[in-house]
Amino acid sequence: MDKTEIRKQIDEVDDSMLSLFLKRMELADEMGAAKKNLGLPTFDREREREILAKVSEKSGNMEPYAFNLFSTLFKLSKSRQNELLSVSSNVRTQIERALSASEAVFPRSGTVACQGIEGSNSQAACEKLLTRANIVYVKTFEAVFDAVDSGLCAFGVLPIENSSSGSVRSIYKLLQNRNFSVVRSTKLCIRHELLAKPGAALSDIKEIYSHEQAINQCGKFLSSLKDVKVIPCGNTALAAKMISESNNPHIAALSSHACAELYGLTVVSDSVQDSENNYTRFICITKEPKIYDGANKLSMIFVCDNKPGALYDIISKPAILGINMNKLESCPVSGRNFEFVFFLDLDASVREPLVMSMLEDLERSCETFVFLGNYEEV
Repeated sequence: MDKTEIRKQIDEVDDSMLSLFLKRMELADEMGAAKKNLGLPTFDREREREILAKVSEKSGNMEPYAFNLFSTLFKLSKSRQNELLSVSSNVRTQIERALSASEAVFPRSGTVACQGIEGSNSQAACEKLLTRANIVYVKTFEAVFDAVDSGLCAFGVLPIENSSSGSVRSIYKLLQNRNFSVVRSTKLCIRHELLAKPGAALSDIKEIYSHEQAINQCGKFLSSLKDVKVIPCGNTALAAKMISESNNPHIAALSSHACAELYGLTVVSDSVQDSENNYTRFICITKEPKIYDGANKLSMIFVCDNKPGALYDIISKPAILGINMNKLESCPVSGRNFEFVFFLDLDASVREPLVMSMLEDLERSCETFVFLGNYEEV
């Protein structure tokens, strides 16, 4: 057969397959209704194994492809049945509460907790997220959560990931344990400079202070220095303030140009970071779940079964709906043998059709599932 005839026959097979697929989904609807009446779950592992064994036996050298085809059909059928059953779930309750509690538009003002002092990158993020923010500075990331939890502040702003250093895992751990909601996020371009007392030269510097993330982001420059001690501290702005208050001409800070002006320091070197494309993403959190208009990003934390295909089963659920996944990162679970917790971000809104059902399906499929929020990145 020539190419035209082959394509004609493929089109005929595709038409038949579509008709059979639609019929199969109709039967899945009927099965879902029957299971609901009988109080049965949508997932019947024994039935799936039986069908997959039959498919494998009959498929010859096409067995891997046939197995994947029918596995996908099962996922689609279960997603459809779960959508129709609409069984109450924790994530649905959380999202409905968030939708009902929110004002339509994200506010421009409010009391905001952030870690650090005047001149910190967190301060810049606060002012970008809430243009008329009343900022309360605290010493630690956990203190940000405490300030919001106590009602002292309505919002908290925290760094969640950096384009060079990756996720700030301590923040994810706090989000998982404290059950706060992410309501907005933003990205800042971070530029580090080496700051010292006026009159100091690079050759004078014997100690450099900064936050550990900034130190990681300037690794090449720091490794090129000889006989210089690098000392982590709580914040890049705090490092600059400490240098300004010291009488020691041999210490410096990795900090920002804004801090040089704020604390009266000299820029010893402005070419210190490994990458000019250095961005940090900051999140804004609230104690009560809220979802504002324009929300288009979903964030969650999950733990799935430690077995072949378990992770694929999770990430295939948004893929089936055509939802883009822009972050999937694993982190070892403390105290467990080679098991991992995953951080997942999707481009979607809970107001879109089928997204709520997908989240409920994810919750049912995961050993642990924490929905962090549906929000807009600005």
